[in-house]
Amino acid sequence: MPRRSRRRWRAAARRIAARTAHRLLEAANRRRARTAGPPDGSRVGILLLHAYGMGGTIRSVFTTAGFLARTRDVEIVSIVREREEPFFPIPDGVRVRTLDDRTAPGRPYGVRALLSRFPSVLMPRKEAAYRSYTLWTDVALVRYLRSLRTGVVMGTRPSLNLAMALFTPPGVVTVAQEHVNLDAQQPEVRRLVRRRYPRLDAVVTLTDADLRDYRRELPGANGSLVRIPNALPPLGGGAARLDAKTVIAVGRLAPVKRFDRLITAWQEVAARHPDWTLRIVGSGPQSTRLRTLIEKKGLTGKVILAGRAEDVGTELAQASIFALSSRREGFCLAMVEAMSKGLAVVSFDCPYGPGELITHGYDGVLVPPGDTRALAREILRLIEDPKLRRRLGAQAARTAGRYAPEAVGPRWEALLDALTEAPSDAHLLTQERDVRGGEHEHRDGEQPDRLRPHQQEALSERKL
Repeated sequence: MPRRSRRRWRAAARRIAARTAHRLLEAANRRRARTAGPPDGSRVGILLLHAYGMGGTIRSVFTTAGFLARTRDVEIVSIVREREEPFFPIPDGVRVRTLDDRTAPGRPYGVRALLSRFPSVLMPRKEAAYRSYTLWTDVALVRYLRSLRTGVVMGTRPSLNLAMALFTPPGVVTVAQEHVNLDAQQPEVRRLVRRRYPRLDAVVTLTDADLRDYRRELPGANGSLVRIPNALPPLGGGAARLDAKTVIAVGRLAPVKRFDRLITAWQEVAARHPDWTLRIVGSGPQSTRLRTLIEKKGLTGKVILAGRAEDVGTELAQASIFALSSRREGFCLAMVEAMSKGLAVVSFDCPYGPGELITHGYDGVLVPPGDTRALAREILRLIEDPKLRRRLGAQAARTAGRYAPEAVGPRWEALLDALTEAPSDAHLLTQERDVRGGEHEHRDGEQPDRLRPHQQEALSERKL
């Protein structure tokens, strides 16, 4: 068979397989809904794209899961697995289930092998992680969600939250965690958020600013919108002594972190204090570009790209100042980790985390976003004023105490308790959902408010 004909045949086969899978997903979801039982908050499933990877979302989810596992049955469901061992230790009492294990020996075969060759038909194409999903992960995720009878299922990114809204059966409480600013989402994703998120029992944001954005985006779902910040994970290394001539930055080497601006600011710092070092901890796609920039600006040996760290706590403890140059942050867990070590913090006042974590001049310093001269000036001020550095660092450590698991964990307990104290009207609905996004609910034409008044009162009593 000629090569062109083979390509056409393969393309036609892929289209047929994709359409067939799409129809199967629709058919699976149009089955008559099970009779909803009473909500059960003792069982919690948390959906993560890749529980074995690294990143702030994974780290913070593990911390939350570990706290909830003290009193509940907690399972993390990893959509894919691409590492033999998890980068972060699995918390005690937490199980991990994988839907698509890509580390298994040998090549996949049968239906899995076929569907793994096709892109997802379920996830939004403009979602940042779209390429990580396949038709096989679509099927595996739908099978998992449809297998649930009761309990709580939590999603940790829009694609997973949107799938929960479509496929989770009645009787299962659905909670969406948002780790990325709403403004950072693509228009296609935001349209789906507006359409499907009101079906979820709760949407949890990390910051007050993002909470306000979601309230504007979802005006009919105010009762189900809650802010719960990330909790501090366990850290090694002890407290920073603040006598090291090191400024540290931590994060993925990606465009959003704008480490190029920090390196540019360091030119001015290095000119006055050549004995100080900027240490950037993290890995990512911009590694080569940043290394080239360091060489171009004559900062070799003065700016260190340290790579990923197994123990970020020890890295932080060996520095005196923490610098953040991001274009935006969902919360900035790395900053809270630095504050917990007693580091003085200098940060762009970018949306949304830094301005809510720091009180300027009290427990850190904020500078206008993108102003590299101001960033350099404030770093220099902290280098040259050890008393100010120590005062800000001491107060930063006290502020970070608000984000300890013992402070944040009870908020999650209170939310889950409020959502499962009594069945909401939404759990009694017969639901027909369409995988393409058209949802229909039948109960005298009423659109349910997912978090009922008595549940809101319960949350208020617990001082959420």
